[in-house]
Amino acid sequence: MTKTTFEELLEAGVHFGHLKSKWNPYMAPYIFTEKKGIHILDLNKTAVHLDQACAALKQIAKSGKKVLFVATKKQAKDILVERVRPTKMPFVVERWSGGMLTNFGTIRKAIRKMTSIDKMDEDGTLATLSKRERLQMSRTRSKLDKNYGTIADMTRVPAAIFVIDVMKEHIAVKEAKKLGIPTFAMVDTNSDPRGIDFIIPSNDDATKSIAKILDKVAEAINEGLEERKNSKAGAKEEGEETAKKPSRAKVKVNVEGAE
Repeated sequence: MTKTTFEELLEAGVHFGHLKSKWNPYMAPYIFTEKKGIHILDLNKTAVHLDQACAALKQIAKSGKKVLFVATKKQAKDILVERVRPTKMPFVVERWSGGMLTNFGTIRKAIRKMTSIDKMDEDGTLATLSKRERLQMSRTRSKLDKNYGTIADMTRVPAAIFVIDVMKEHIAVKEAKKLGIPTFAMVDTNSDPRGIDFIIPSNDDATKSIAKILDKVAEAINEGLEERKNSKAGAKEEGEETAKKPSRAKVKVNVEGAE
């Protein structure tokens, strides 16, 4: 995992905060200066915090657990999908449904209903229904897919959540905090960093800034997944070699038989 540099963050505009008049005083430790009424983030601190967050996310991925990504703001949606989908981690980019974490059992029921409709379509049951019933099923399926399709493979609450814009996604942050789920987040100068376990002080509005942070995060997760894959392959090979070796008891029996 490559270390984050000051220069790459600067080039992506990660340092631009909000207007001084809109700042949150709890972000003071991460602000370097103010220029033309706009707060400028300390990129040296951002680099350190980003590397720490990436190291933790890598370990979560390596352990085989899931990280749920949340970004429903317009400028972050497409970027998040592009970076996160290849990692096969769950994500939410349309709307955060209240209770998605705290009432996960109900959410799983909705996902199972979606799966059930898919099976009806595959085995031909759907075709036996009336046109009105099929249309109703189709609408239900589309609605469920829009809200929960990207978390369909999430069979249990995630090991962590990653949020872009803690103000907009405050419900998700609140639910994670209630359940004791670690929270990673891009936190801008107008946001409250309290309650966030892994703060990444950064511009959460510009697409280049969001892309840069997600590139580093996706890289860390992919490295964790790759190490997990290699570890499993190594363990399998070791197990096969052990199985091929005869035990001492068998060797003794063979020797006695020869006598």
